[in-house]
Formats: sequence, structure tokens, C-alpha cells
Amino acid sequence: MAKELLKRSEVKKEFTWDLTALCPDEAAWESAMEEIQEIAVRLAKMEGHIADSAQTLLSYLTQLEEMGKKMDPTASYAQRLSDQDVGDAAHQAMVQKMHSIFARISSDLAFADPEILEIDSETLERFYAEQPGLEAYRKYIQEVQRLKPHCLSAEMERLLAMTQEMASIPGQTFSVFNNADLQLPEMTDEHGETIRITHGRYGTLMESADRRVRREAFEKMYQTYKQFENTMASLYSGQIKKQLFYARARRYSSSLEAAVNRNDVSPKVYDNLLATVNANLDKMYRYVSLRKRLLGLDELHMYDVYTPIIPDASREISFEEAKETVLKALAPLGEDYVELLKEGFDSRWIDVYENTGKRSGAYSSGVYGAHPYVLLNYNDNLDNMFTLAHEMGHALHSHYSNTTQPYFYSGYKIFVAEVASTCNEILLMEYLLKNTTDTKERAYLLNHYLDSFKGTVYRQTMFAEFEKKTNAMAEAGESLTAQVLNEVYYELNRRYFGPDMVSDPAIAGEWARIPHFYYNFYVYQYATGFSAAVTIARNILKEGAPAVARYKEFLSGGCSMPPVELLKIAGVDLETPRPIQEALDVFGEVLDEIEKLV
Repeated sequence: MAKELLKRSEVKKEFTWDLTALCPDEAAWESAMEEIQEIAVRLAKMEGHIADSAQTLLSYLTQLEEMGKKMDPTASYAQRLSDQDVGDAAHQAMVQKMHSIFARISSDLAFADPEILEIDSETLERFYAEQPGLEAYRKYIQEVQRLKPHCLSAEMERLLAMTQEMASIPGQTFSVFNNADLQLPEMTDEHGETIRITHGRYGTLMESADRRVRREAFEKMYQTYKQFENTMASLYSGQIKKQLFYARARRYSSSLEAAVNRNDVSPKVYDNLLATVNANLDKMYRYVSLRKRLLGLDELHMYDVYTPIIPDASREISFEEAKETVLKALAPLGEDYVELLKEGFDSRWIDVYENTGKRSGAYSSGVYGAHPYVLLNYNDNLDNMFTLAHEMGHALHSHYSNTTQPYFYSGYKIFVAEVASTCNEILLMEYLLKNTTDTKERAYLLNHYLDSFKGTVYRQTMFAEFEKKTNAMAEAGESLTAQVLNEVYYELNRRYFGPDMVSDPAIAGEWARIPHFYYNFYVYQYATGFSAAVTIARNILKEGAPAVARYKEFLSGGCSMPPVELLKIAGVDLETPRPIQEALDVFGEVLDEIEKLV
């Protein structure tokens, strides 16, 4: 009999998140949605009159802010309910209703930016003088103006807004298929027991010391996706065509330019990452060679990538132990930071364990006017302790920004989203290394550090290169069939892992199970964020309070400055190759040390 997951109703309350900070109940959610629509109706009636006077402009912006403050918690409430069990039809219906209403509001208010853009600078300055309250929105107006070359007429903006609900279908369909409908097979674990493979268990199975378990999990996972590769190719192709449609509609030269410009980042930052990582693939090949040697294998396969290369050093880490260790490791960030962590741990910010239908992976979701929420699928191991530190980094970044900045400037750009999370991981790693005297344990931790570089810098850059290549192919009019996508992905995998890795044919289909490919050029920011975090964490440990103060200024910045400029406050300039190269130099140093230890 296979070990099945608990149903949502069977999970202990203390291991689930408390959503009442968002909405008391679903009836309150319905009421809040009605209030949002009422505000939207008032705003829609201002069409053609936003620029009439300083007062009308201020009235529009203040009501828009009021609506936004209501939309944040209501959207989060529905999405959190859905994610805790994507098979719950009622909660899925809430999300669909929310998306439909928000898409209609976006369409109804599409006239606003074009009207704001019609106000000349002289008139704007007069408005600021007449209505001092408008100063609070100056940066918001400047951001609208920054995107003027890509803003369309009110009629065209409304038409584009009307497509949003339809355009979300590839990502939504992938999520429902991947998390609810896809039935992964059963297998025999290392104890001879029959278990069902799940997204949450797969990572643990791939870390197994039993190679038969790893191989069986790997083969069954990809055999399952292979059955649906044409469907998955159609979904991914639909996502890319959506991105291309919006990029061309807004007069961008490429989907990549459209995606990064949204965050006020140059495509050069993206290309710089790919070039620098490709120039350092020799270090990745050294890592693969080391892994092959220490595992004592004639051939290293893709299912051998995650198992620890230091035997008998792994151990179970309960959630309680993980929380205690993370608190100690992040103490260099100050008492206020640690107290916020404790509050999150004690006040049910976190949904801890996997259950039937729960969304796979892990994330943090910041909410203006409420505390952040963190989704985990915790398994008792080192990786999951690092995931806890990672997601709480996101959460506290949201907290600092939301409590420091006004609503319009509170949401930090996605470009910097992975910095705080990864900084926490590196501080945790440095704490663990500092507090071990056992050679084997040190080597085990160093291996984990190497795996973090492999997974976050090299692997995510490989994903980023896959996105760039496939989007460029679509832009050139090429078809993205399953066969084509398999060929592109397989070649990248072979190049990134090098000659000592057997790139099993099954790995060609890995693209089909990566949810981040539906996030529109998101993954490169893991690699740039990790690289920035290496510098920031080392500065904190080296300098202490001054570096912490600079870092918290960055955390509190929201989107009050362009993200690249915010990072400069924390001592990182991603307009140059230096942070990427410095991070990869650290990877090389860790390789040097572990090669000597073992």
C-alpha cells in the first residue's frame, strides 16, 4: 500500500497559515470584492477628466491607491486558499472570479496612463504647486512617463487589458495540470516500501544514497512527462507567443527587452550574466568531475546530481530545529530582524507541510497592510532548512518595504526579489561552517554550498539561456514543437554539465516541469540575486553594523528607486560583470577547499 499524503483537513492547525489577517472569512472576501468594484466604477467615470486639474489628478490617484490597498489582501486570500489545495473547486472558482474582475477593472481603467502622459511637464509642475498632496505620487507619475514609448492610445490600452484574462491561460493550465491533474507513479523506496512520487518527495528521492531509488524516481518522473510532452509544448509555446504579442504591441525589439524593461533593467544585465557564467563553465566541469570521483562512479548520470557526495553525513532536521538554527544564523542582521522572524514562526505566517493538492515548491507572498505569507512543502532535511531561511528572507524583505514605503512604492521590483532570500541562505551556510569542527560535516556543508551555486547560478542561468533561445526562435517564426524544445534543452544541459556527465536522453524533457518558464524571464534573477547576495553577506560578516545598515536601507527601498540603483546602496553594481565573477570566484574557492578535504 502506497504512503499517501494527508488531506488538507487532516493537517494540524499549527502547521497551516492563518489567513484571517487577510480576510475573516469568505463572506468578508465577497464583500471586499464588491467594494473594489465600486471604487473601480467611480474611477472609470473619470475617463477624459483626469488631467482637468490638479484636484482631479489627485482624486484619481488617491482612489486608485485606496483600491489597490483593498485588492492586495483580497487577491492574496483567494490565491492562498487555492494554493493550499488546488483541487478545491470552490477556491479555484474564487481565483477565477478574482482574475475576471481584476481583468475587467484593468480594461476599464486603461485610459488613465495615456491621459497622464498627455499632461506636459510645465502643467505637471503647476499641479504639484497647487496640490501639495500630489508630491506623494510624483515618482509614480515619473514611472508612467518612463514607459511612454511603449504606451498606446486609451482605446488600444483597453483592448490589451481585455486580453489579460485570456493570456493567463497557459500558466494557469500548467499549474492545474502540474499540481492537481498529473498523477505521478508509485515506486519502491530504499526501505522496500511502496510510495507515490510527488513533487515534494521527488527532491528527497533524488538525494537518496540508494542509486536504484534515484534512477527509478528519475525515470518514472520523466516517463510521466514524456506522455504529455506535446501538450506541454503547446502550453509553453502559448506562453511565449503571449509574451511576443505584448512585446510587439508595445513596440519592444524583443520579448526579453519587454520583460526586463518592466523592472527598469537593461537587457545588458541579462546578457552579461549569460556571458560571465559561460566563461566560467570550467568550474562547473570541475564540480562534476569531483562529484563523479567522490561517488566512485564509472559514469555520472543526471540522477546522481543531487545525492550528497559526502556519505553518512546527512541527517534529519525537524522543522523545530530548523527554526532555531535559522534564528541563530541570522543574528548578524540585528535584534529587530530576529524578532520579526520569531513573530513569523509563532504567528502562523507559514504553511509548513505537503498535503494532497497543495501547490508544489515554496514561495513567499508579501501583502501591503498585512504580514507576509510563506508556503513550504517541508521535508526534514538540510535543503528544506535552507528553503525556510530563503523564504523568510523574501518575507522580511516584503515587511521592511511595506512598512517603510507608501503603497505605490512598497512593492520591490522582481529583479531584486531573490537578493534577501539568498543572503539569508549564505549567512546560514557561513554560520553552519563556523560552528562545525568535524571534517566530514564540513565537507558535507561545503558540498551543499557548491550545490547552491550549481542550482542557483549555473542551473538558473541555463534556464535563462533556454528562455532566451526559445523566445528568439519564436520571434524568428520557428515552431516550438516538443522535439525542438527537447533538442534545445538537451544541448544546453550537455554544455553546462560538461564531458564528465552523461546527459541522459530523458533530461531533454525537463523543461516541461519547470513552472518558472511561465513567469516571463524570471529565472535569471535567481542567478543575479545570488551573486549580489554573496557580496552583501560577506560584507555583513566582515563589516558588521555599517553593512547591516546599508542592507536594511536596501530592504526598505521598495521600488522608490530603480532596482540596480538600490543594489548599489548595498554595495553591488550589476551593471558590471564584477558581482557575477566574484560569486563564481567564491565557487572556485569552495571547490579548492573541498578538493583538499576529500
